[in-house]
Amino acid sequence: MAISKERKGELVADYTDNLKRSEAIIFTDYHGLRVKDLERLRRQLWETKSNFRVIKNTLMERALQDAGLAVPEEILIGPTAIGYCFEDAATVVKTLADFAKETGGLTFKGGLLDTRFIGVEDIRTLATLPPRAVLLARVVGGIQAPISGLVNVLAGPVRGLVNVLQARADQLESAAS
Repeated sequence: MAISKERKGELVADYTDNLKRSEAIIFTDYHGLRVKDLERLRRQLWETKSNFRVIKNTLMERALQDAGLAVPEEILIGPTAIGYCFEDAATVVKTLADFAKETGGLTFKGGLLDTRFIGVEDIRTLATLPPRAVLLARVVGGIQAPISGLVNVLAGPVRGLVNVLQARADQLESAAS
């Protein structure tokens, strides 16, 4: 069934808007997936504040041009679906990778990280990264470790003085009794 020019314009505008709002875009081939599986994947991605859509390749080409982005031509061949990452790209890619392992019907074609094209290997590497919250906790821990060590070093002489005074007080108390 043919799509009207108005509807095509709406789709291109929607694609362009999503491209501009996304911090990463993952192109996938969904050939062989059942509708039920796609709906389950969409629900999983919705929880991560992202989106997964089957797209029309020619309209996506127009949207990419409108957004000023470029991807290799072979990416937009065959059945294509896009995972839009609006917040944490690593979580979305991990969800897609887990789903691909589980069903075997989803394969990565490539992606865009900000405005830079990334290949399939880069996507797999991104899937192995821990979530953003874990990375931030590691950074804070790395910053905090030297500071807490410095506090312990600076508190050492004061702690020693307190121990000496306490020992002397105990000594005078035992002499008085």
